[in-house]
Amino acid sequence: MGGNQTSVTEFLLVGFPLSPRMQMLLFGLFSVFYAFTLLGNGVILGLISLDSRLHTPMYFFLSNLATVDIAYACNTVPQMLVNLLRPAQPISFAGCMTQTFFFLTFALTECLLLVVMSYDRYVAICLPLRYSTIMSWRVCLTLAVTSWTLGVLLTLVDMVLLLPLPFCGPQKVNHFFCEILAVLKLACADIHFNKVVVVAVATFGLVGPVSAILVSYGHILCAVLKIQSAEGRQKAFSTCSSHLCVVGLFYGTAIIMYVGPQHGDPQERNKYLLLFHSVFNPMLNPLIYSLRNREVKTALRRRLEK
Repeated sequence: MGGNQTSVTEFLLVGFPLSPRMQMLLFGLFSVFYAFTLLGNGVILGLISLDSRLHTPMYFFLSNLATVDIAYACNTVPQMLVNLLRPAQPISFAGCMTQTFFFLTFALTECLLLVVMSYDRYVAICLPLRYSTIMSWRVCLTLAVTSWTLGVLLTLVDMVLLLPLPFCGPQKVNHFFCEILAVLKLACADIHFNKVVVVAVATFGLVGPVSAILVSYGHILCAVLKIQSAEGRQKAFSTCSSHLCVVGLFYGTAIIMYVGPQHGDPQERNKYLLLFHSVFNPMLNPLIYSLRNREVKTALRRRLEK
C-alpha cells in the first residue's frame, strides 16, 4: 500500500440505484412491510406470553423465533429505509461492523432454532408418550440458550478475521446494509482466507442444520404414515406444515447466497435475496404460523373477545 492511503472511518451504502420516484414507492412499501413484521411478531409474542395454553415447548421456541425475526428486521430495514429517502448515506466504521455482527448472529441463531423446532416436532410425533419427559423446561431452555450462544460464537469467528483488515478505500458498500461479503471486498488486503471462513461458517450453519431437519422429518414422515386414521395423519401433518414452510423460505435463499454455486453477478443477486430475507421472511413467519395454526388463531380469538 502507498503511504498516502488513509484508513476508512465511514462507509457509504449504495443500496438500490433507482429513480427517485421508484425509491419513494419502495420506501412506502417497505415501511408497511416493516410495520407488519413488528406487529405480527409482536402479536405472536404477546399471545404466547398471555395465554397459558400456549405455554408449551413448541410455542416457547416460536417466541424465540419471533424475537429473532424482530431483531433481524430492526438491524437492517431502518438503515435501508433511510437510504431510500437519502441515497448513499454514510455509516460509521463501528456502526457498520456492529450491523454485520448482529446480522450474522441473528441469521445463525435462526438456523439453529429451526433445527431445535424440528427436533421438538420429531419428539412430539414419534415419541409422544415420552414428550413431556424429553422436552422438559430445563431441556427447552438449554436448547434455546445453546442456539443463541452458538450463533454468537460462530459470528465471532468471522468478525475476529474481519476487524483487523485494513480499509483504505473505496468506501462504497454495494449493498443496502453492511453484509460481510460486500464489506470484505473493500479491504486493502488478501481476503481469500476470509471468504473461505465465511463459506465454511455458512456451510456449518446451513447445511448441517438442513441435514438434521431432513433426518427429523424423515422419521416424522415414517411415523405419520403408520397412523391408521386419516384425521390423525392430517393433524400430525398440520403441526409440521407451518415449520416446513418457514424452513423452506429461510434455508432456500440462504443456501443459494452463501453455499450454492456463484454464477453471473452473485453480489447483485445476493442483494435482492437478502432483501427477501430482511423484509419478507420476518413478516411472513408470523403469518404462516398464525394462518396455518389452529391454536394460535384460537388464542387470538380469545384475546380479541376479551
